[in-house]
Amino acid sequence: MRLLIPRLLLSVVLAGTAWAEDTGMVSLETADDARGWDAVGKLVLGDHGFCTGALIGPQLVLTAAHCLYDKTTGVQIHPEDIEFQAGFRNGRALAYRRVARAVAHPDYRYTAQDDLDRVIADLALLELDQPIRLPSLQPFETGATPVEGDPVAVVSYAQYREEAPSIQESCDVLAGRSDALILSCNVDFGSSGAPVFTVLDGVARVVSVISAKAEIDGRKVALAVPVAEPLAALEEALVASRAHVGAATTGVSILSGGNGNGAKFVTP
Repeated sequence: MRLLIPRLLLSVVLAGTAWAEDTGMVSLETADDARGWDAVGKLVLGDHGFCTGALIGPQLVLTAAHCLYDKTTGVQIHPEDIEFQAGFRNGRALAYRRVARAVAHPDYRYTAQDDLDRVIADLALLELDQPIRLPSLQPFETGATPVEGDPVAVVSYAQYREEAPSIQESCDVLAGRSDALILSCNVDFGSSGAPVFTVLDGVARVVSVISAKAEIDGRKVALAVPVAEPLAALEEALVASRAHVGAATTGVSILSGGNGNGAKFVTP
């Protein structure tokens, strides 16, 4: 039944939902622009490219699980080859940390095939080799899963804008369930793992993580994974990995494949 959820989301959108394609993308190129968003950083994946991640604890970074894998071989990238560059902007970061441990959600299995099943549980938690403790760089809180119609914001790095993060504050949740969301956000390669925020009373909380970009009837959308329910399992997997140093303990199970009912799908 769980594998039907993304297809159900697509059917909701295809049934006639309309939205404006206003990207509203703003580059955070100065310290003033980026204030409050510096806990978003670039994840440099050795020589395998980069993703986006968000600090949710002094030593914890949330991102997408598929970022942990070499897309050519399907082999998991060694954690020590990954570097988190917090608040990276114009050639410099506020803090640089190597990754000591990296765990995917227990229900995630990396596959080379880009299909909607791959979005489910596409979450990973990274433990940095040292905590980041800077007054100007506070970890984000996490929050409840947004529902259809809720406004959200995305802060991300991506191709052609990898030198500074960009924010899009004009996104909406087009359709959603507890384990998958369709957003009107503009994402691209490098945006994988980018935090999706709700902002309430001036407090930004991470509620989801970008997994992929897609097209539905020629309209660009983003597919995202809510964090409220899966986060506890991720934290348990990280604890288990500490107890099995040197072992491959991602604890993933295989998900069946399937085509996306006509949606064009790529992982950003």
